[in-house]
Amino acid sequence: MARSSADDMELKRACEAGILSKEKAPEKVVMCMRVAKGRSSGGTWAGKAGKLASRHSNMAKARVLAVTTKPKGQKTKAFLRVLKYSNGGILEPAKVYKIKHLHKVEVASNDPSGCTFILGFDNLRSQSVSPPQWTMRNKDDRNRLLMCVLNLCKELLGGIPKVVGMDIVEMAIWAKENTTTKATQVASKDGLFDSTVLEPDSQVAVENDLVSQAEEEDIEALLGTYVMAIGEAEAFSERMKRELVALESANVYALMETESVVEEVLQGLEVATICVEDMDEWLGIFNIKLRHMREDIQSIEWRNNKLEMQSVSNVALGEELDRLLVLLQIPPEYEVSLTGGSFDEGNMVKNIEACEWLTNAIKNLEASNLDPCYAKLRAVREKRAEFVLLKCTFVRRASEFLRNYFPGLIDSMLNDKDNFTQKGQLQRPDHADMRYKCRTYARLLQFIKSLDKSCMIPLRKAYCHSLNLLIRRETREYSNELRNSSKASKSSTPSFEGPAGVNQPAGIADSPAEAYSKMITAFIPLLVDESLFLAHFMCFEVPTSDGSDSDEDSTPKTSGSSGSSAKPSNNSSADLGVLNECVQEMLDGIQEDFYAIVDWAFKLDPLSCIPMHGITDRYIAGQKAEVAGYVSVLLDDLETRITILFSRFVDDACFQIEKYERNVKQVGVVPYIPRFSQLAARMEQYITGSRDLVDQAYTKIVTIMFVTLEKIAQVEPKYVDIVLLENYAAFQHSLYDLANVVPTLAKYYHQASEAYEQACSRHINLVIYIHFEKLFQFARKIEELMYNMSPEEIAFQVGMSKVDFRKMMKSSLTGLDKTITAMYRKLQKNITAEELLPSLWEKCKKEFLDKYTTFLKLIAKIYPNETVTSVNEMKDILANL
Repeated sequence: MARSSADDMELKRACEAGILSKEKAPEKVVMCMRVAKGRSSGGTWAGKAGKLASRHSNMAKARVLAVTTKPKGQKTKAFLRVLKYSNGGILEPAKVYKIKHLHKVEVASNDPSGCTFILGFDNLRSQSVSPPQWTMRNKDDRNRLLMCVLNLCKELLGGIPKVVGMDIVEMAIWAKENTTTKATQVASKDGLFDSTVLEPDSQVAVENDLVSQAEEEDIEALLGTYVMAIGEAEAFSERMKRELVALESANVYALMETESVVEEVLQGLEVATICVEDMDEWLGIFNIKLRHMREDIQSIEWRNNKLEMQSVSNVALGEELDRLLVLLQIPPEYEVSLTGGSFDEGNMVKNIEACEWLTNAIKNLEASNLDPCYAKLRAVREKRAEFVLLKCTFVRRASEFLRNYFPGLIDSMLNDKDNFTQKGQLQRPDHADMRYKCRTYARLLQFIKSLDKSCMIPLRKAYCHSLNLLIRRETREYSNELRNSSKASKSSTPSFEGPAGVNQPAGIADSPAEAYSKMITAFIPLLVDESLFLAHFMCFEVPTSDGSDSDEDSTPKTSGSSGSSAKPSNNSSADLGVLNECVQEMLDGIQEDFYAIVDWAFKLDPLSCIPMHGITDRYIAGQKAEVAGYVSVLLDDLETRITILFSRFVDDACFQIEKYERNVKQVGVVPYIPRFSQLAARMEQYITGSRDLVDQAYTKIVTIMFVTLEKIAQVEPKYVDIVLLENYAAFQHSLYDLANVVPTLAKYYHQASEAYEQACSRHINLVIYIHFEKLFQFARKIEELMYNMSPEEIAFQVGMSKVDFRKMMKSSLTGLDKTITAMYRKLQKNITAEELLPSLWEKCKKEFLDKYTTFLKLIAKIYPNETVTSVNEMKDILANL
């Protein structure tokens, strides 16, 4: 048998060295022992933590448990230290537990050997993690370690922790039997461990036993009795029966001896019973009297309660009647205002207060706001009828006043000439004073609407009709003065008629479009503001939160008004339709003055449609007020009119271009190409916003120009390519600068460039074939023959022999300098634009060299040994001419 690791002095010294390396204060190692560390998966700690640890429960780790003590003053502290082996096999501290926190020692139930136990400490931070379980090599090692720990707990703490899974008495008996330890061998998984027993360290302290001597003797006596009872069960049962019979006999005898005493007690009980019966009779009598008295008291209380309730009800009824009288009584100061007061500005505060009272009074007398019993009262019904009659009288008077007030206010403005444009002086309309006066009656209109909504229709018509007279006169005077005082004269817009060079581009100073811009700038914001003011002032329930510069304070934000941030109600769509009808009635007729400005500007300068279209577009994009729907319609109509007029101008230009097709034979550049460049330059100067209108015009005009040019070129078939290349070159030259900045013109510039190159190529090929016809016909015949036979066979065909080849070469290249000169003169003969000749001649020489190079490659295959003029020689000849 191997000795216990608790007796290994080397292990003890290694533990002290390991602890000393980490702790400054010295600690005494009382006992140390090798153990295997695992995780508990059952017992008291079974559960979530046990489940988490179950997968690692079989992975035991070698550890050393050391029980240490450390003096601190007059007290001694005890620790349980866990040491592990480092990579070098040296013990180093891994964990330390204070013995004072040990509250439970449990022997694992899943280990039949009993060598596995768990130490529970009450200060563990995470109770969800199962505590480690320690496995000893044998049961004696387990008992030695646990007895050491328990004895320390009893000495230092005065008690021992809870012990589960083992018997304290058996532990005490084991400790007595193992006071000394001899050398043993213990078989384990790691082999046999031999050790020399050291007497002082292997002792179990008997004087510190867990059970005292007296307790031990009592336990032994009890155990002896228990053993005896188990061995002689039947004898013990008989003995107990005999003792029971003896006890029962003794009890019966004792009862018989006390008979006289019992009789005395019974006599006393009989006397007491008689007294109790008498008392019960008297209590019954008193109970009846008390019941009658209680009934009398209840009757008195009920009468008192009814009197008190009646008093409270009378007080409440008086208060309720007072409140009802307040609702039914008309204050004298309000009655005067409602029946016959004046609507002058000075009296409007009193009128508004009277309106507020009348509105609330009618509302309070509605059946939904009154108790049903009050709603049927005659006085309430009569007063409600009186209030309704008062309401009708007041609304009629107020409506009649406002229907006369609005025309009177507008008439006063119409009679003041300073409010309108006069000769030589443009006067922008200003309605601020008129709106200020109208705001005085804004609250009155709100109350009129709340009292009788139908009265708003004639009031709105009166207001819109009166304001229409003012706005129409303002627009008429402003428009007439703009046209009369404008310095703009009829512009010499480039035309496609007449001889070239007559039309010159004119500047855009004093453009008629400026007059249109002034008209739009002066009146469109005014019309929008008037529309918004109408929506506020006339109490339309429509959304007006559009972010435009409107009079947001035109009406106070009270119930019934549509504020700038008011949410649309259920009938807002219907109100919006009615509002737009009123706006149309208010502004109807002013469109004619705007149309007159547009038509006048178009007559002076058709290109003024471009800036007018841009200005109108900007105002349309900035127009967001739904309540100003008629203004949006007006702007759309103006944009449509401007577009139609400009389209008429573009159609006229296209018609003038198409007339060139029916004229006599054209030579050189057609006049409409340079005139279009002048027109495009003018149009670009006028652009202020969107390019769509101008780009559409470019597309239409240039398309007609190119189609007409193709038709003109076909009149004389001999000169088709010359006409095309000269005109396409002129188009590119005249629009070079604009094409760099205008994408639409750039597209047609590239189209003209491609057409020019194609025309040049066709004309140059024609000139080359005219002067070298035999040479290239011979090459074409060789190419045709090569489809059906090999190059070696071609030289033996009729007309294709070497002799024929030499004759052809001699006739084609004899007098080469004269032929090339003639080719140059042919190019020069019909070209009217001399500036195109150098580039055409360079193209011609390059094309001829390319064709001659191809010819020589073909000849080399058929007549490889023939001597001909090389490409370089031909290039030198061309360069010298």
